[in-house]
Amino acid sequence: MRRLWLLFAQTVTVLLALYMVYSAVGPERRQAARPQQMGDAEHPAVMLEARPSKAPVAAAGSYRAAAARAMPAVVNILTSKKPKRGKHPLLRDPFFKKFFGERDHDGEADEEESSLGSGVIVSAEGYILTNNHVLEAADEIEVVLADGRKAAAKVVGTDPETDLAVIKISLEKLPVMVLGQVDQVQVGDVVLAIGNPFGVGQTVTMGIISALGRNNLHINHFENFIQTDAAINFGNSGGALIDTNGNLLGINSAIYSQTGGSIGIGFAIPVSTAKSVMEAIIRNGQVVRGWLGVETQEITPELASSFGLKRQSGAIIAGVVKNGPADHGGVKPGDILLTVNEQAITDTNQMLNVIAQLVPGEQASLKVLRKNQESTLSVKVGKRPSSKR
Repeated sequence: MRRLWLLFAQTVTVLLALYMVYSAVGPERRQAARPQQMGDAEHPAVMLEARPSKAPVAAAGSYRAAAARAMPAVVNILTSKKPKRGKHPLLRDPFFKKFFGERDHDGEADEEESSLGSGVIVSAEGYILTNNHVLEAADEIEVVLADGRKAAAKVVGTDPETDLAVIKISLEKLPVMVLGQVDQVQVGDVVLAIGNPFGVGQTVTMGIISALGRNNLHINHFENFIQTDAAINFGNSGGALIDTNGNLLGINSAIYSQTGGSIGIGFAIPVSTAKSVMEAIIRNGQVVRGWLGVETQEITPELASSFGLKRQSGAIIAGVVKNGPADHGGVKPGDILLTVNEQAITDTNQMLNVIAQLVPGEQASLKVLRKNQESTLSVKVGKRPSSKR
């Protein structure tokens, strides 16, 4: 009897142990680590596969929320340019083309030219910000949204001097990107670039802000670029540079490259500049800027020494346009421009921006240094002539 009882106890103990093992490696656990067999039958490779979670959670360091918020408002812009044809109708005759090829008498290709770029929807009314060089000389413009919708676009206005343009489409329920506070960003902040590089489809790249206020790059007349190492390639022009909240910081515009591909030096036009240009274009059809009609040169230590100057800030008036506003106001070559409407002038780039903000037709007070003597001149501001990029 005692032996039977001992056998019973051992049996119960074994069963309890098996039950505990089964509970520890139950159906859920086995599903979470389901073996995946690969290879031949004799030597299978066992792999563990994670169980799909019910609600996807962003991993630490992921910017999926920012990308998801901004990507719908970034569009692809397809432009086409009609071929130039010869004036004589015989040049379009198939018989003549057989012998002379698909080119007219001017040597222009008898084929439609097309290009691509990107843009950002910034208004529910259908206004889109992009680069001027994306639309340059285009005869037809088509916009393709991230959701697959397409629409023909019309040009509202362009500003070659900042390389910005505004186009408009007529579609309902448009996604709109929120404008960010670019004056609050700093070097080292993480940014994302969204566009359509090389036509492969909408793409997001990540980097940081490498520098702020880049100028004297001789890309545009008015420069105040955000520099970033987020990859910007052909087709990204006009796309969005966003912060980690998905807000627009700039319009991707150019890269520095010796190969044509991204090497980590890209430039975006700040959203503050883009906003003011867009508002002016919508209001007036163009951007109206002040103009004085002067050519300036930076004050370098060498020039300061040769002219016997005691200062190295300001801008030297190297030339004055004949019969221009500055000429009528008494400005002379060799003058050093110190202030405009009591705003100190530190260099030529800052001077250009200060003068551009003047209202044509109004009087501007200029303080100049002439032969080591300061004098104040009153100049009637003119309208800056339009120029091509």
